[in-house]
Amino acid sequence: MVNSHADRLKIGSLTGKTGIITGANSGIGLEAAKVLAQKGAMVVMAVRNEEKGHAARETILKMHKDAKIEVMKLDLADLASVRAFAKDFSSRYTSLDLLLNNAGVMTPPYSKTKDGFELQFGSNHLGHFALTGLLLPLLKTTPHSRVVTVSSLAHRGSSILFDNLDGSKGYKAMKFYGQSKLANLMFAQELDKRLKEHGIQTISLACHPGVSATNLFKFGRSEAPKLFKRMMNTVLQPAEMGALPTLYAATEPSLTGGEYIGPNGRGRVRGYPSIDTPHFVANDEEAMKKLWELSERLTGVEFDFTK
Repeated sequence: MVNSHADRLKIGSLTGKTGIITGANSGIGLEAAKVLAQKGAMVVMAVRNEEKGHAARETILKMHKDAKIEVMKLDLADLASVRAFAKDFSSRYTSLDLLLNNAGVMTPPYSKTKDGFELQFGSNHLGHFALTGLLLPLLKTTPHSRVVTVSSLAHRGSSILFDNLDGSKGYKAMKFYGQSKLANLMFAQELDKRLKEHGIQTISLACHPGVSATNLFKFGRSEAPKLFKRMMNTVLQPAEMGALPTLYAATEPSLTGGEYIGPNGRGRVRGYPSIDTPHFVANDEEAMKKLWELSERLTGVEFDFTK
């Protein structure tokens, strides 16, 4: 079924536009891909599991037989994979209108990425940081391009644990998830600031889905029990609604960069998208600058802001 909620956003034709969505095989990423494809965009589904990616692609093609969709391998927990993806994409495409940094892992047992980073910080933040930096040359040369990074309400009251980023001094899954989502939000804001300082027309925005019933909700490594999932689906908004802030951030003409978009309902948990206000912890300019410099050092990716 087409996302009828998205009709309220009045998204115009995206024919001729090219977009990348990380984690596009399920949840919010898949819902966003459906709408962008329906509107005529060329959608690249950047996914870790290519089999699931192709199954998701078939789902979209059954809805829109003329949809332009490609599946490409991307493992955000492996910087070599991030580099390979960026190189492959840049060799095949001459423009990039939308980069949706959507994929995420939530509250896994303590584990690390291929490069030795704590999994949530490494995948949710560092992987997307590196991907954006590597694709910046294409973004810069594409008129009115946008980077949208998905954060979370979990950023509220979180902090960047600069003295324990790898979790070696203690690990609490939810605390480290909040850290990764705060890092996403700080990155989106700092990126927009730097783009504007260098006179680059690309804009960066952040968004959050409220609380959505997506497959991020897992217990350990196993799916949530069916009874719990049914309960979640009645209390929380569905992925079709959770995707609206992402779609709004990606397409709303009035946005100028630096905004944080979320649902407009009570507690910002449900509803239709509007501009939200980040928790004050996300406005620490010193921490944002420190996080940026640390991220460049850890990933080996430096952003080239020259025109």
